[in-house]
Order: sequence, then structure tokens, then C-alpha cells
Amino acid sequence: MPITKTKYIATGIFKNAHVSSIFAATLRKVKFSFSAKDRIELSDGDFLDLERSFYSAKNDKIIILLHGLAGNANRPYMLGMAKHFQENGWDIASMNFRSCSGEINRLYRSYHAGATEDLEAVINHLQQEQKYKKIALVGFSLGGNLMLKYLGEQNNIPSEIKSAVAVSTPCDLGASLEELNKTHNFIYSKRFIKNLKKELQFRQTHFPSKISKEEITQCNSLLAIDELYTSRAHGFKDASDYYKKCSCIGFLPEINIPTLLLNAKNDTFLSSNSYPVEVAKNSKFLHLEIPKHGGHVGFFQRKKPYYHEQRALEFITQRESTNSKSGK
Repeated sequence: MPITKTKYIATGIFKNAHVSSIFAATLRKVKFSFSAKDRIELSDGDFLDLERSFYSAKNDKIIILLHGLAGNANRPYMLGMAKHFQENGWDIASMNFRSCSGEINRLYRSYHAGATEDLEAVINHLQQEQKYKKIALVGFSLGGNLMLKYLGEQNNIPSEIKSAVAVSTPCDLGASLEELNKTHNFIYSKRFIKNLKKELQFRQTHFPSKISKEEITQCNSLLAIDELYTSRAHGFKDASDYYKKCSCIGFLPEINIPTLLLNAKNDTFLSSNSYPVEVAKNSKFLHLEIPKHGGHVGFFQRKKPYYHEQRALEFITQRESTNSKSGK
């Protein structure tokens, strides 16, 4: 597909990547609440929780939302997308990855950027409702990587999945980690480290034989956390092995449903590999849109939904219309 021309124009201080990223993550308020929660029992004995909201009793379409690192279903970017889609006729299933719903999961493992088996479990759960004819996916950051990997690694995804949108997605995990380690990203990396170490300390009290307080204390970088916990707990040799096997960049050419990748050019979290121009040009299904501004999930629009919410609905609705006309 040709590279998609963007319509996003940032105004004033929101041309600054840090302003747009920080405002969206910490100051944005979204008036939306979910009406139900589903607990999904997983095949390995663990669980994850979905936040649900319903447009109508007879609705046949649903959107699945996937959050980012150290996030959950109630972060402003998740609520904003949920609200915009529900107001336009969609049911919502907003994922909390393992241990992200306020209750620690049962196993030592938790979630990571390549845990596509958990997305598959959510999709199977929704299909068992024997209700939804149309399923769309939207993933943010780490959740975007997970979603894109899922779409590219599956030989036959369920026919109900019609389209997908990935927002502010690090397509090369190792390279994006290097970007986060740069001085201009100090405030973000420190916040991630603080939140992840807090989670590890809580996990240590439940699994004291697996990890020690001393090991956690010594972690002073995201790489160290991935070396100590993420890679070991999820069956990878080390952090490098985890990044290599779970980065979606290698799976993008295999995606075979209409998919939009929306990454701002000034997103300080992303490396050059997160703008796969050549892959998009040679794909029938991957649409790449690169606004000049927007930071990390910070596509602010005054008195409107954020641009990524507006764009996601537009892209998915267009594919819904095309599928209906073709009889798919």
C-alpha cells in the first residue's frame, strides 16, 4: 500500500513531542466507565480480566483494545478510544493483561510484548458468545506490537476479524529500548522503571523462591528488568532473545487483513525501524501513516476526540463498509 497521507495537524505547544505525550498520559480526563468485567480462565491455569461495555443488546460488532507497558484498561488513551467507538455503535472489550487489573495473576509469569496467546484467548472467549460477526483490534505501544505480531504469525486468523489499528507502536523492541535510554527520554524511562520495580517487588512477596529483593533493587534500567524477569519468566534465553523473537517488525509482511500503523514522526520512544516504509509499500494490507507531530499516543485535538481515535474509527469503518459491499 502507498504510505497514507496524514490529516493530523498539531497546534501550539502540542507540536512539542514531550508536551503532547505527557499531557495525554497524565492530564487528560475522559468521562467513560465500563459496565461489566469478564474474567477469562487461561489454559495454563492463569487468568486475565476484560473490561466490557455494550452499545446494544443486539449489536454484532466489537472492538478489542490492548494497552501499553505498565498500563491497564482504564488509562486515558484506552478510555478515549472506548468512548469514541461506543458512541459510534460498537461494543467494547478492553484487555487488562495478566496482573494489570488490580489483582496479581496466579503464575510467576505475567505479560510481555509477544504474548499473543493471551489475545487469542480473548478472541476465542468472544467468539464463544456466538454473537459478534465483526471484530476489530486496536493496540497501543506494547499492545500494538503484540497485536501486529499476532496478525502476522497466524496462518488463519478468525474470519470475524476485519481490520486493525496500531498506535505509537515500537516495531523493533530492542531498538526502541535504546531510544528510551537516551537522555531526552529520562523522565519516561525512570517512570517505567519505578512502576515495573514496584510490580516486581509485589510479585517477589508471592514468589520469593523465584526472585529476590536484592536482585530487584539492583535493577536500574529497563534492560536490567528484562534480563532479570521478562525474559526468564517467559522462557527466553535473555533480553536480546526476547526482543528478537517478539518484535513485530519481522511479522508485518505476513499480515493479511487491512491494518493501519499510526506512528508520529516525533515519537521519542520509537526507532527508525518503527516506520516500515518499504514493508508498507510492498504490502496489500499494511497502511502506514506518519504524522509529523503527536508524540507517544498524544494526537491532541481541541474539543474533539484525539486524532488517533478519530482515525481508527474512520479506518475501521471504511473497511467494514468495503467488506459489506463485497459480501465478506
